[in-house]
Amino acid sequence: MRYRSGGLFDCGGLTIRAPCGAVGHGGHYHSQSPEAFFAHVPGIKVVMPSGPGEARGLLLGSILDKNPVVFLEPKMLYRTSVENVPELINSSNSNYINSNSNNKIDQRDVIPLGKARLARTGSDITFVGWGQQVGVLLGAARQLSEEHGGIDAEVIDLRTILPWDREAVFASVEKTGRLLVSHEAPLTGGFAAEVVSAVTDACFLRLEAPPARVTGWDTPFPCVLESAYLPGQARVVEEALRLVKF
Repeated sequence: MRYRSGGLFDCGGLTIRAPCGAVGHGGHYHSQSPEAFFAHVPGIKVVMPSGPGEARGLLLGSILDKNPVVFLEPKMLYRTSVENVPELINSSNSNYINSNSNNKIDQRDVIPLGKARLARTGSDITFVGWGQQVGVLLGAARQLSEEHGGIDAEVIDLRTILPWDREAVFASVEKTGRLLVSHEAPLTGGFAAEVVSAVTDACFLRLEAPPARVTGWDTPFPCVLESAYLPGQARVVEEALRLVKF
């Protein structure tokens, strides 16, 4: 509507929340991760949080954004991710935005869209993921450090699929020289391909190994074999070792 009207009309800052991803028994009916599908539509922003605190901050950022936002919530996190989320900052504070609204939101509670989170610092390889997969990458990073000679992986939680934080990813890869991107969605056409392509273009002379993708398989999502489909910690560790030894 904004495009057709030359900016005179829009959809009123629409945010659509939707569950996504595996939960252990959803299979081909309920376990897909369609973030790349929506990211292919110009004008839509796509968000996927990695935990409760991230979900609240990113949801507030999505609501305040003037663009339509698809806010994807990994179902597995509903049952597995637990953390202390502080209450919203006192509404009497002068930093509140939308001060004329009954639902006042302090800027310090908001996570802006398009800004990645550095979930773990490292020097040997960069892991990039979003949603439920961030926890998998953090687990793989710990395993590499503890069991494989102190390999030091940096983990970036992309948070926003569109727009994604190119600068944060590029800076990390320039430091580590290696990249591994992981998501639950199938390999072909997955958003990891976009990240890998951009990094190859921007950081080619710094790369010590070809960028890698650890993803779901190019098959319908299996119902009784979800664990075999998901890109788990073991697969991430195996691929990371290959890149470090390349």
